[in-house]
Amino acid sequence: MGQWPDIESFWQAYLASLPVGTKPRMLSDTIWQFGDTNELATRVGHLVSTGVKTATSALVWEMDYDGETPPQVGEIATVANGDGEPLCLIEITQVAIKPFNAIDEQFAFEYGENDRTLQQWRAESWKYFAQRCAVIRREPNETMPLVCLRFRLLYPKH
Repeated sequence: MGQWPDIESFWQAYLASLPVGTKPRMLSDTIWQFGDTNELATRVGHLVSTGVKTATSALVWEMDYDGETPPQVGEIATVANGDGEPLCLIEITQVAIKPFNAIDEQFAFEYGENDRTLQQWRAESWKYFAQRCAVIRREPNETMPLVCLRFRLLYPKH
């Protein structure tokens, strides 16, 4: 986390807030910035830091392409805004791989974006994942695999 000095300070504040002798189970160097623009990272990061957004997804193909592995249950990550400032810490509570067309209304609601309906989730997510597919030269389809994550707000910035 050397390139993120504010985030290192944020981590230290979180650790200092824990009862003496308590250590988090799975600290992560992962810095999450949602979306693919600074504006989107800030807007969606705010939804996470206020507890509105408690789920997200990523394209398995893109993670494979980038050599990334899905987060694990219990992992703690920092959510930052578009300027790289920490907004909160989250803890992963559920990880599942599902086809795009298997996402349900509850997950779309927990996604916390737009009007929180499945219809809106499908429309916006299709556009986003189709763009990601183009970058990695894959053809989007209804069964493209997604890593579906649920998380809880662990430590908001005060």
